[in-house]
Amino acid sequence: MTVYNFAAGPAMLPLPVMRQIQKEFLDWRGLGISVIEISHRSKEFIALLAETDELFRQVSGVPENFAILYCHGGAQMQFSMVPMNLIGLRPARKALYVETGNFAQRARQEAEKFGEIEVVASGEAGNFARLPDLRSLTLDKTASYIHLTSNNTLYGTQWTSYPDTQGIPLVVDATSDILSRPMDWNQIGVLYAGAQKNLGPAGIAMAIVRKDLLGHAGPHCPRLMDYQTYAQNQSMANTPNTFAMYAINLVLKWQLQEGGLKVMQQRSLEKARLLYETLDQSSFYQGTADPQHRSLMNVTFVLPNEALLELFLSEALANGLVALKGHRAVGGVRASIYNPMPLAGVRVLADFMQQFEKTRG
Repeated sequence: MTVYNFAAGPAMLPLPVMRQIQKEFLDWRGLGISVIEISHRSKEFIALLAETDELFRQVSGVPENFAILYCHGGAQMQFSMVPMNLIGLRPARKALYVETGNFAQRARQEAEKFGEIEVVASGEAGNFARLPDLRSLTLDKTASYIHLTSNNTLYGTQWTSYPDTQGIPLVVDATSDILSRPMDWNQIGVLYAGAQKNLGPAGIAMAIVRKDLLGHAGPHCPRLMDYQTYAQNQSMANTPNTFAMYAINLVLKWQLQEGGLKVMQQRSLEKARLLYETLDQSSFYQGTADPQHRSLMNVTFVLPNEALLELFLSEALANGLVALKGHRAVGGVRASIYNPMPLAGVRVLADFMQQFEKTRG
């Protein structure tokens, strides 16, 4: 039986990447030792990191006026690093936040430790089922940046495009949809993402920082929280997560071999459409996200009661459909269908959902 992993994160990696890691684990590039043992300052690893940077630029289209940084601590460390590095850009020491879910709120809560924070829009009143409308907002031009979370993993909503920030640098937490679609880097000041969904294993984050936004950290910013430190030291001011960097390298190669962002986007649309059509044709399942704001990465829905939910999850597991339980803050079911999830896995889930409804509905 084939097992399909729908975990929200750490999420599945592409099968060819897992196989290559397995094959090379004891002997990386003929050195006779593992990549997890090699010095981060060796010429071999420095070459690997340079190659990874170039692969990321090829896949993402990010221009040369952005620095590619590999940061400690995952995306939640960025909740602190962003204000530490950017809130001093303008004298008001103010930042604007858009709240579309749990992690957007956590980012705002961390930022409040470093300056004045204004929530300019929130979806909380509607239980984050839809994204707030930012088109009519008048933004405070004294703000150093505006922060939003591009995809809401808990509630299953996603920005299809980014709003006009009226000249204020836009900071995007793209942890759960990075490299799933083409994007316009002209809109971005900083984009960051934890690796554990579309990039690689957990425990590292990539921060893509426009170079004019480097060097603005305050005097009390710790050295390893300063973007400039990472930029000046090729992300190796101390020993980084070398295994994660290696895995990211392989994931980027896989993406290029598969056809790049346009292919990833088309596959995402196809996978999500299959599940949302299953939901829309059902009187048994109920989606939690407003149809206009549905995520292509995380499909969330509920069943009529908790007893049926538990039965659904147990029978799904028996059929090789793993990690479908929704986040504890939301409940229900969450199917995370990031880039590595094949269409075949989504078809199996859709078929299971339909059969479960026939027998249990």
